[in-house]
Amino acid sequence: MRKRRRRNTIIWSIIGVLIIIAGWFSFGLGLNFNNQAQNKVVTVGVVGQSKQDAAIWKSVAKTAKEKYSITIKIKNFTDYNQPNKALKSGDVDLNAFQHYAFLDAWNKSNGGGVVPIGKTYIAPIRLYSKKYHKLAGLPDGATIAIPNDATNESRALFVLKNAGLIDLRKGKTLVTVADITKNPHNLKLKEISTEQTGRVINSVDASVVNNDYAGPAGLGDKQTIYIEPVNKDSKQWINIICARKGEENNKLYKDVVKAFQTKKTKQLTKHFYGDSQITAWDIKIK
Repeated sequence: MRKRRRRNTIIWSIIGVLIIIAGWFSFGLGLNFNNQAQNKVVTVGVVGQSKQDAAIWKSVAKTAKEKYSITIKIKNFTDYNQPNKALKSGDVDLNAFQHYAFLDAWNKSNGGGVVPIGKTYIAPIRLYSKKYHKLAGLPDGATIAIPNDATNESRALFVLKNAGLIDLRKGKTLVTVADITKNPHNLKLKEISTEQTGRVINSVDASVVNNDYAGPAGLGDKQTIYIEPVNKDSKQWINIICARKGEENNKLYKDVVKAFQTKKTKQLTKHFYGDSQITAWDIKIK
């Protein structure tokens, strides 16, 4: 009788242990899977997303879901001061709105903390004129409007340099009119606010206008006399996907970059933007 009781006790003890183990696996592993599923959600901060950009990110999200089991969520901000702060604080996982030059300036002013992890596109800016149809037609002494804020002024000056109109001090990536070393055509550069560069087109000989302001000013291919080339001078204007410092090698984030850098994204960018926006992850910089 005692042997039977002892045997029953042992059996029930074994059953109890098995139940505990089974429960741990079902609960513990299930919790682990849930955590993994939650970790597969990546929030990307953007700024002023257009319908075209939304369509591109929708395609990227589809690729990320199908190929990498990642759910991409987009958080749209209203100005350029927000996304890097949100990234640094952990409010978003990645952001995609800025070029290298903007990131460099922001990091210097805010103690760093944001790093690039993948290229997206470059949107070449243009020199426009309603008076002249070709760059060669610009006369000596012509008045050219350029933006007066540090970043956009520098970019405009490099456009004029690459157009062969001026020379700039070598070794600098952020330049001002004080860095002009040669001005053989005696151009008069009119520094005005960025948003006014398109509006003054009728009162100057030519104007370097950012893409955001060219359309509203009625400027397009017909008024274009020079397009910013993609070279070592314009490399700093390539837009990028960014992460927090220390997370640049996060596989999840790298997979989001891979989901963006696809043939489909190239096709959609060409469809929506033509030559005004060029995918940049595989271009050769000369």
